[in-house]
Amino acid sequence: MGAWRPFFVMTTNSHDKERELQREVTRAVENAVPGSEVLALELIGKDRFCVYVDHPEGVDHALCERVSTVLRPYLDRYSVEVSSPGLDRPLRTQAHFAQVVGQNVKLRTADRRMQGAVVEAGARMVRVERRAGEPVDIPYDEIVRANLIWEG
Repeated sequence: MGAWRPFFVMTTNSHDKERELQREVTRAVENAVPGSEVLALELIGKDRFCVYVDHPEGVDHALCERVSTVLRPYLDRYSVEVSSPGLDRPLRTQAHFAQVVGQNVKLRTADRRMQGAVVEAGARMVRVERRAGEPVDIPYDEIVRANLIWEG
């Protein structure tokens, strides 16, 4: 037998893959379905994702069907789901965070999770005040996932 050699496995960061896929899907859907907005894409498994869409006229089955048609090219690699934002609305952009100032959100970055109230939605970062502590500034590009906490 030959000398022992290390065996390296290249792994793709799932957060990077999810972001890249979200950029692709956002471009495709928002260009093909006027007025639609892709709020978030969640990579549920290695071969499955869910797209959360919104539209000024609301989200119904017809809109989900139109978005599904646009995403048909992805069906050879993924199982695709299309959904409305729901009560725990995904937050992606500065405008989304500006709409929920004063409300509680869940945030996840690559290295931490937190909950707190949105204090401010700046141009480059969101300020979140945790229950016991100082406000924390989080750059938008570090946010992996963020959702409104429904307090109905």
